Amino acid sequence: MSDVPFNLIKDGDGSPRLILSEPTGFTAEVLLHGGQVVSWKNKRRQELLFMSSKAVWSAPKAIRGGIPICFPQFSNLGTLEQHGFARNRLWSIDSSPSPLPAVNNQSTVDLILKSTEEDLKSWPHRFELRIRISLSADRLTLIPRVRNTDSKAFSFTFALRNYLPVSDISEVRVEGVETLDYFDNLLQRERYTEQADAITFDGEIDRAYLSTPAKIAVIDHERKRTYELRKEGMPDAVVWNPWDKKAKALPDLGDEDYKTMLCVDSAVIETPIVLKPCEEWKSRQELIFVSSSYHSGRLDPQQVLRGYAGKN
Repeated sequence: MSDVPFNLIKDGDGSPRLILSEPTGFTAEVLLHGGQVVSWKNKRRQELLFMSSKAVWSAPKAIRGGIPICFPQFSNLGTLEQHGFARNRLWSIDSSPSPLPAVNNQSTVDLILKSTEEDLKSWPHRFELRIRISLSADRLTLIPRVRNTDSKAFSFTFALRNYLPVSDISEVRVEGVETLDYFDNLLQRERYTEQADAITFDGEIDRAYLSTPAKIAVIDHERKRTYELRKEGMPDAVVWNPWDKKAKALPDLGDEDYKTMLCVDSAVIETPIVLKPCEEWKSRQELIFVSSSYHSGRLDPQQVLRGYAGKN
């Protein structure tokens, strides 16, 4: 485990909540329900993750906001509930997260979800799903791992759904997916090629970008804030905003919430992961918070990324 322990508290209903903190003042909160990060705050106590104003916090409902874990599918195409069942289950603290090394100078928690007899009825594969959540200054790191503990191979898709708060969705740009192919989930998953030099928003969007780079930037002009998404082992990225009509149709999303949220997800969609017995799949995601600055009257995302890269 980490040198920096987490705090375990109980909510009013008795459900456990894990609090991570680090010396500069960043904090994160993780629920065992879903193994889900539900809060990430900077040293000014500003919330860096979006949470729906109508989020349902009681099991077995999924929580609309934070970073849900989507496994063993990311979609509603299969026979399972949409985006799989991992985000609806009660996870446990993992007391032996080997073979991952200990993490120094970070507040870290390791969680584990194992297949249950009930899960086997709908998805007949035995597995162990682990996630390490680590907090350091300006950075939230998630390391998911899936191990096949069954006697036969299985395949799955996966995503970390990152709900990000924005000041005004119409003022946001996503950089890093230009020229890439994507599946448009609003058009029967037809395949298209991105023609714009950045994604901007003036209506509903639900796209799975394929073979994306290791870095994607979400630039919030009005708030002068950039999120840098870095990922390994999850080649695809989903961009989603429901806009007004879909927001009103979702019972756990406020009618106006779409204006101040955006999902940019690390995902495995186009080519499912196949694991033989005893094999393990591992991936990594880092969300990095950058207080942006303007250049020549507008935010230059490449300057932000180059400047941040120079610090590492």
